[in-house]
Amino acid sequence: MPQIFKPSADTWLRTFAAVAALGLIAAALFGAGVARSDWVTRAGWPVEQPVPFSHKHHVGDLGLDCRYCHSDVEEGRYAGLPSSHVCITCHSQLWTGAEVLEPVRASFAENRPIAWKRVAALPEYVYFDHHIHVARGVPCVECHGRIDEMPLTWRAKPLQMRFCIDCHRDPAPRLRPVNQVTRMDWTGWASDPANRGFGERAMRRFHIQPAKLTDCNVCHR
Repeated sequence: MPQIFKPSADTWLRTFAAVAALGLIAAALFGAGVARSDWVTRAGWPVEQPVPFSHKHHVGDLGLDCRYCHSDVEEGRYAGLPSSHVCITCHSQLWTGAEVLEPVRASFAENRPIAWKRVAALPEYVYFDHHIHVARGVPCVECHGRIDEMPLTWRAKPLQMRFCIDCHRDPAPRLRPVNQVTRMDWTGWASDPANRGFGERAMRRFHIQPAKLTDCNVCHR
């Protein structure tokens, strides 16, 4: 009976199978890398706004408290975005003719909101409540980074599920005094003997249970 396949056919089949397997592995690794990349998470990418608001100037240089503009953060699910009325509180006296502030003046005069673009927007299927985090002592910097050093605002953390789960599994190192949540610079906090064990004490005080924080329905309702 004549031979249908050449002797090299088996070698070629094995080579093809190996290349295909390596290709699938490479594709999976590439996909995982892309999913976690800044290109997807937008971490570190400044977001263009109708007014180029500088947190570095207002927070870092002038010491403006986060809650002055984000007034709902202590009581509501959303932190809130500043209205032109808040901006005009200062800018009716300062930089009154600055061209860059024309959208603010127009918004105030026409009684219409400024179309701010959300920087730390989460998917609609994710439930997040600012109030509960602030009330337990999770500082702004934990999720938003050193906002006081940003001349233009960008997303400091990836804000993906892995980021949230890591915190929910081990909240203690991330907890701070509730009355200091808007503080930006926590250099030396962890190494100070006076603060040793603070997170664990805060967890007991607020009855924080990591085993329950990782339930799906905590964030997906």
